[in-house]
Amino acid sequence: MFGPVFGVAGDLPPPPAESTAIADASLYLDLLVNQVPKAELVPVQQRAGRLYVASDALRAAGILVPGDPQGEVALEGIAGLHVDYDSQNQRLLLQVPPAWLPDQQFGGRNLYPASDARSSFGALLNYDLYLNDTDDAGTYLAAWNELRVFDSWGTFSTTGQWRESFNGAPNNQSREGFLRYDTTWRFTDEQRLLTYEAGDLVTSALPWSSSVRVGGLQVSRDFAARPDLVTYPLPAFAGEAAVPTSLDLFINGYKTSTTDLQPGPYTLTNVPFINGAGEAVVVTTDALGRQVSTTLPFYVTSSLLAEGLSDFSVAAGSLRRDYAVKDFGYGPAVASASLRHGVSDYFTLETHAETAESMMLGGLGGNLRLGTFGVLNAAVAQSRFEGDTGQQVALGYQYNSRRIGFNYQRIERHGDYADLTLVDNPYTRLSTRSEQATVSLNLDRYGSVGAGYFDVRAGDGSRTRLINLSWSKPLWRNSSLYLSANRDVGDSQWAVQAQLVVPFDTHGTLAFSAERSKDGQDLQRVNYSRAVPVGGGVGYNLGYANGGDRGAYRQADVTWRLQSVQLQAGVYGSSDEMTRWADASGSLVLMDSGMFAANRIDDAFVVVSTSGYADVPVRYENQVVGRTDRNGRLLVPYSSGYYRGKYEIDPMELPADVLASTVEQRVAVRRGSGYLLEFPLKRVLAASIVLVDANQHELKLGSRVRDTQSGGEAVVGWDGLVYLENLSAHNRLQVDVADGGQCQVEFDLPEGEGPIPLIGPLVCR
Repeated sequence: MFGPVFGVAGDLPPPPAESTAIADASLYLDLLVNQVPKAELVPVQQRAGRLYVASDALRAAGILVPGDPQGEVALEGIAGLHVDYDSQNQRLLLQVPPAWLPDQQFGGRNLYPASDARSSFGALLNYDLYLNDTDDAGTYLAAWNELRVFDSWGTFSTTGQWRESFNGAPNNQSREGFLRYDTTWRFTDEQRLLTYEAGDLVTSALPWSSSVRVGGLQVSRDFAARPDLVTYPLPAFAGEAAVPTSLDLFINGYKTSTTDLQPGPYTLTNVPFINGAGEAVVVTTDALGRQVSTTLPFYVTSSLLAEGLSDFSVAAGSLRRDYAVKDFGYGPAVASASLRHGVSDYFTLETHAETAESMMLGGLGGNLRLGTFGVLNAAVAQSRFEGDTGQQVALGYQYNSRRIGFNYQRIERHGDYADLTLVDNPYTRLSTRSEQATVSLNLDRYGSVGAGYFDVRAGDGSRTRLINLSWSKPLWRNSSLYLSANRDVGDSQWAVQAQLVVPFDTHGTLAFSAERSKDGQDLQRVNYSRAVPVGGGVGYNLGYANGGDRGAYRQADVTWRLQSVQLQAGVYGSSDEMTRWADASGSLVLMDSGMFAANRIDDAFVVVSTSGYADVPVRYENQVVGRTDRNGRLLVPYSSGYYRGKYEIDPMELPADVLASTVEQRVAVRRGSGYLLEFPLKRVLAASIVLVDANQHELKLGSRVRDTQSGGEAVVGWDGLVYLENLSAHNRLQVDVADGGQCQVEFDLPEGEGPIPLIGPLVCR
């Protein structure tokens, strides 16, 4: 007899794979690419154990297959692509090289969204009154002023000073009466980043050229109109992520950001403000906790322009003569132009030109970043003035890091080199050479050391060479010690100084110093001062010095800063001659038919209006800055031009019947101008009403109430109570009762019962 025959396991064929279980089928599967699910189902064709997908579906999922195949493609036939079909969960799992996926950009030149700058019509007067009385020299009063008028067409400003002497001989070096300084109209186009100026202005210049005062026109690039824009090249860190990854960025040992990456290549440029050499550590962590750390050195400098950016200025007009001596003194016609262009993130090209009736000048230069080893700058210029020619060569190098800083600059002029500063000054000569080298070293807990060498050869052949050494170190708490020494090369004597500064929190700062001049004279000083609080208050300064051949020197002054003005007074001098002085400075603003007094406003400001409601608290950047006056206005003088500041009002102290539709606004104001920022407040007639039916039962919860005059709607709450706004003196209500049916009710608002009276019960019929 024979029993059943059993074969061994190795003789049996393997079970069919999932992909061959169904020979031909049309499937709709969830798609996952490198472990990331996509939003829509993907149609997949299965034929003869192979999976086919439309190429459009792959592109829609962000997969860029090499060769860009068209139509239906077999997934198993694509080299580099791994496919899995999860039949149990109806998913299609694709794993592709990261380079096939979209590039991800994190960061950019914009720090925050740009906003339109605003300006309202108004006028501003800055003033500074200074009274000086000196023994044996008489008394004089000086009043400096700046008048500004502004609107959407730009800003018109004029500055000047009035001076008068009393009970003493007038100062021959200062003109009596009124003296005009500058009168200028300025308009900035924030969209094109251009500023137009007409009137008295200072021409723009490059580090190796000079500025002059002219009366004329100037057009220039104005990056300050976009404080959200970073103009210099930022380091970029690039890589690839095969699966969803978290990226941590550390700059010089400090964590600056965390970014979640999708699979694919990425570029990271959201690096914080930093200048000089540094080290970045990029740490990536995948879903399984595996970490990869990469260290990358970098060098950042604001002396370069990012690739593609241009900075320029073009000016033409007449040279100012006898500035601060005559009201209107103008000379020959001149023109000046400068251009900087970011050729690449490594190189910025510079060029400059000047011209006058008897002069022409042209120059070319640039700044080159030497990898992570600093920045090299160089420039050459050629001039021709009244038939004589000359050349200028400039060369420099800068390197900065957390530990060391080094800067070297040299300008050398040959022949009869001249620029616009000499056109109206024929007896002046430029220096033939200037050279400087500085180095600083951070020794951590041992302080900081600095050294400098300066060498200038004047146009008359004289030469000045100076060596400077310094050392500073923080001590206990916020105290600090500073030592310095300097001397002229060729002179064996050093001038030395030591200073100890000891702050006492908000109570003031005490400073001691001792110095010895190169002539061997000793001088000791002691000073105690307290800064004026930012929000207003009193500050003072007391000083005493003794030594040398001039006797004891004493100094004392006090500053009182109010919301509307800053007052100062003081005295200084020795026992032989004392000087007493007083000063008052501030601003007067005319806007929205109102006059406001404030401390001096050098930039932009905002007048907050609350529709005539007084005593409303106002906050700027989350800090309370005051309350509106009796006309419902408050001047906020702290704005910076083009900065998008946050302004808020606190409605909690408003009457209950006043509605504030907006309590927070962010506004950017044009430089040098003001803006009327309105917070619309509206008084609403409101009442709480108790509604009952004909049987004196409260209307059911949820009954809907409609004001037939205003169209406002509300819902009946507990105990038949309903709250309504925008009422009139006489009102009619239509009620849809919750359990069916309708009814109406009419009523008049009572007087003298508070902002929100309680009316009723009223019978709804």
